[in-house]
Amino acid sequence: MPNYDHHVFICTNERGPDASRPSCGHEKSKAFKGLLKDAAKKAGLKGRVRVQETGCLDQCEHAPVVVVYPEAVWYGFVGKKDLVEIVEQHLVGGKPVERLRLPESCINNEHCPHREKK
Repeated sequence: MPNYDHHVFICTNERGPDASRPSCGHEKSKAFKGLLKDAAKKAGLKGRVRVQETGCLDQCEHAPVVVVYPEAVWYGFVGKKDLVEIVEQHLVGGKPVERLRLPESCINNEHCPHREKK
């Protein structure tokens, strides 16, 4: 079997209700995995794209978060209606969905403006 063209990771981590940070799992990301898989299959990408859920990606303030490799494109604040656009524009068309893309200044940066100041 050849390598996948893309790996799509969707965070499904759930924090407790008293957690200091939000979590992707509370933003319906578990359901998104199935929707992404269905959209990829419908687009003819079965066997070429792998959609997987993952634990925390440490981008909690951007929930829900989706990452596409090998390009390492990080998407944040993804909604149900955005999933087909990610499949059609990025996975099929090769162009990341810029309006959903997290700025590099936010990824793995404790000074991201979306993080609450403590």
